[in-house]
Amino acid sequence: MDLPFRHELALMPDLRHRLRQLRWFRATFRSSAKVVSETFGVRFEIDEAKLTRAFLDWIEVMEAQKRFADVDRADFIVFAAGLVLRELIRQAPAREVSGLKEMIETEANAGTAEIVRFWPEGFLYTNYCVSAILAVHEQEFGAAPSIDKCADDLRTWWSYRENATEMPAYAVAFLDRFLGAEPNWLTPDRAQSRQAMQRALGSSPVSEALRQL
Repeated sequence: MDLPFRHELALMPDLRHRLRQLRWFRATFRSSAKVVSETFGVRFEIDEAKLTRAFLDWIEVMEAQKRFADVDRADFIVFAAGLVLRELIRQAPAREVSGLKEMIETEANAGTAEIVRFWPEGFLYTNYCVSAILAVHEQEFGAAPSIDKCADDLRTWWSYRENATEMPAYAVAFLDRFLGAEPNWLTPDRAQSRQAMQRALGSSPVSEALRQL
């Protein structure tokens, strides 16, 4: 997965907190769309009302579960991005308007271009969320998680589009899969059901109350 936008995000100070502000969320999403357009030649129309609604719904859901950030902060960053992805797919603020027939393709980006052609909006949403995860992890921990090879597999994207369109919560599970983690397919948008959280809860004396929630 081609992620040129991650480097731009990584230069933004205190990224984790800025992305929780509507102004920065909207600005970075638009910048992400611009980078995708410049890289592949696909142009998007963005509905600001839908983008704002996606952000507000994400904040509400994320805030209700933010106590799990104290259990495993690294995993919660991935989970929070998964919730963003869920809301972006659910609200669908972006629409491809031109460029698919004249896409910019090179030998280096051929695999990613194939995915962009198949689902341009889904690629935009996913690219934004993965870029945010990698940039925040670099700032917070000095290293970013690896992207699994399945993220470049068009067959995986067929399944991803079909399932996440029908049930947006599956976007959280597919994002985990793209980052090489074991997805939770039953309740993907519940932090306490994540394997990393369960491992941390099992080893922490302060976790019993959280485990019951």
